[in-house]
Amino acid sequence: MGLNDIKERIAKAEKQAGRAPGSAQLIAVSKVQPNERVEAVLEEGHRLFGENKVQEAAGKWPAFQERFPDAKVHLIGPLQSNKARQAMQLFSAIHSVDRPKLATTLARLAQELGACPDLFVQVNTGEEEQKAGILPAEADAFIKEVRDLDLPLKGLMCIPPVDETPSLHFALLAKIAERNGLDGLSMGMSSDFEQAIAFGATHVRVGSAIFGERDYG
Repeated sequence: MGLNDIKERIAKAEKQAGRAPGSAQLIAVSKVQPNERVEAVLEEGHRLFGENKVQEAAGKWPAFQERFPDAKVHLIGPLQSNKARQAMQLFSAIHSVDRPKLATTLARLAQELGACPDLFVQVNTGEEEQKAGILPAEADAFIKEVRDLDLPLKGLMCIPPVDETPSLHFALLAKIAERNGLDGLSMGMSSDFEQAIAFGATHVRVGSAIFGERDYG
């Protein structure tokens, strides 16, 4: 495994799905990875990364971006409203907009800062109690709410339940996006990104298959 292997598999999956080359972007999930591994992937020329926590990204990315100014980082983990300002200044996209309070906070800060990262609404497609995300039945109303706040909504994100067929969840997310006129689909991880691409994923989130297993120490 490694960066090139994953990129080849993405290209093959795009081709099999009859999609344009490069239509599925690879987010290299660098959370909890040692800096030398992240640096090695940057040195290989990859420029799009994903982090789960604002604090970890704040401690890692400003220094990397001084050396690699075209590197972009997306927040793919849950966002607390009190960390929203810091998140908006660190990330070029936030994939975890999941409740009205957060959307309102982002809208207020966007007015104040004069800019806003691209946003994705997180949908809890498996309706799991322990998982963040708006419920599928409430997704249309919440998408409208985000748009009414004049926020740059690009798409939807989901994390399927570990014990269910992911393709059912990818299909559901794609359906919600389509009926709301949204193009962005952030879905698919190391074990299932090829299936996600078949269902239209525009952003796949791959970590350990690129960097090696995480050491949570």
